[in-house]
Amino acid sequence: MGDHVPDAPRRPLARHGRLPRRRGWGTLLGFVAAAVAVVLVSGTSVAAIAGAQLASAPHTVELSTDDQNTAKTADITAMQGGANILLLGSDTRVGQFDSDENVEGARNDVTILVHISQDHQQLTAVSFPRDLKVPIPACTNPETGTSYPAASSELINESLGHGGISCAVDTVENLTGLTIPYAGLITFDGVIEMSNALGGVDVCVAKPIDDSYTGLQLSAGQHTLEGQDALAFLRSRHGVGDGSDLARISSQQVFLSALLRKVTSDGTLSNPVTLYKLAGAALSNMTLSDGLAQTRTLVGLASTLRGMSTSDMLFVQYPVVDDPSDTAHVLVDEAAAHELNVVLQQDRKTSLSDSTTGRASEESPTAGSAPGSDESPSQAPAGGGAASDGTASGAPSAAAGSAGTPSATPLPSSISGQSASEQTCTVGN
Repeated sequence: MGDHVPDAPRRPLARHGRLPRRRGWGTLLGFVAAAVAVVLVSGTSVAAIAGAQLASAPHTVELSTDDQNTAKTADITAMQGGANILLLGSDTRVGQFDSDENVEGARNDVTILVHISQDHQQLTAVSFPRDLKVPIPACTNPETGTSYPAASSELINESLGHGGISCAVDTVENLTGLTIPYAGLITFDGVIEMSNALGGVDVCVAKPIDDSYTGLQLSAGQHTLEGQDALAFLRSRHGVGDGSDLARISSQQVFLSALLRKVTSDGTLSNPVTLYKLAGAALSNMTLSDGLAQTRTLVGLASTLRGMSTSDMLFVQYPVVDDPSDTAHVLVDEAAAHELNVVLQQDRKTSLSDSTTGRASEESPTAGSAPGSDESPSQAPAGGGAASDGTASGAPSAAAGSAGTPSATPLPSSISGQSASEQTCTVGN
């Protein structure tokens, strides 16, 4: 990864999200932490922990009939074309959708599609900007019975309020052409409790962050974040990059990649007490679809991720372009989105060799080192960033064309992101 191709034209940076700040927020942290938590223990322990935590978890929700049937009959470890899970973030529980006291909490301000390849060799987490205009199908709110007509162009973060988790799933299915039989929603408390269970996550800051909205103030350098500080970091928009939601997505990817490196490299989860706390923090603060809220599904999910390298866990942003009629919103980049949709539909291995890390993140100058307090790390040349496992950033984890290993398909350079193995730093503004 590195800079854009030199001759590629640059669009003016729109200040997305310059609207009254909404509280609704969430992150992939819940799923990733819970999944990795069960990867590193035996099947018997997984079943015991998952069963105990599910017993005290929030109530489950149904998806559409087709998705329910798929989840009921399919084995998540052997799904044709891979397994897809939609993860949503909000500061409210399902059941409060049309509440007059807190209608804002009904918005899915974080929407992430997780695709796990059928051969269990790659995980791709696709973040959809909250200010992205998309078609939303006709939906009925499961709690109130209120029906919403189909909308040809609505913000994607309105889909949760229109018809709950199922409506958000249907919206992303229509956008990507994928079948998504599993889904979950996480709240603020889940993020706080899981970061505490881990003892904090080490993040790199290239340029100081000063965000008066979240109260987050971080100097350049390395920081261990947990509790409210971790939540503020993941929520920060005004303090990173150009202050847009797109910048926040890339900053979140810095945190999530550091999280994955921690739990997969230093034996964090070999402690059964930590493991139980982490699984409990995740599941007790999530609302899951019926198909996902099954011990056998969680155990199967763990087995699909067992042994997967962090270099094969990709975080990408769904490709967008600025909305010429409204600088606070973005539209689908049709050409690049089509390419991404097709490789996911066809379950092809992908790479990000020509992509940038995002609007609020950059490569760490050297693998395993943090920037000094007096200077920021410089952007690495395209395709030349170092990964924590010693491989070049963006390069396929296995040699292309080697026996039994498919070569990786490069994603369009307009699709930003990073692998979990890449050590990156958040850039404040």
